[in-house]
Amino acid sequence: MKNIIYVAFAMLVLASCEKPNKIGFIDNGTVINDYQEKKDLETKFQVKEESFRKRADSVGQAFQTEVKNTQTLAQKSSQKKAQELMGGLQQKQQQLQQQMQMEQQQLTQAFQSEIDSIIVKVKDFVKDYGKENGYTYILGTSESAASVLYGAEEKDLTQTILDALNADYKKD
Repeated sequence: MKNIIYVAFAMLVLASCEKPNKIGFIDNGTVINDYQEKKDLETKFQVKEESFRKRADSVGQAFQTEVKNTQTLAQKSSQKKAQELMGGLQQKQQQLQQQMQMEQQQLTQAFQSEIDSIIVKVKDFVKDYGKENGYTYILGTSESAASVLYGAEEKDLTQTILDALNADYKKD
């Protein structure tokens, strides 16, 4: 009987010595959207998008000029020749549209790929931050997926992690 009491007492002592969990949380949206590397990436892709639009406009204007010239030529040609000319224009228009659509998709995919790598980088950074600072859990929340419904302000690591992320980015 004494042994059971000693074992129970020992378990109680060991259980009371256990460290409490250290928990914090971040606002995922704020961290990602205010991360300087993401802002720089968006600026880079805005420049690429603008360049693409200018080139697409230029190609479109050149095609419109070709359409006018072909219509003028078609009016002076036989009906069969005019149909051939207009059919060729239609085919060229479809090719140009497909080319522009493909380039737009490539641009979008490249942007998404780089955004995804930034998100992975942020997750890894938060994980390392948590390990280095003794956190058991760092929870993430956002407007669209509120997994943290309430958190004490002193447990909000959003600005701390964002500052550390941006400082780390500036070092690179």
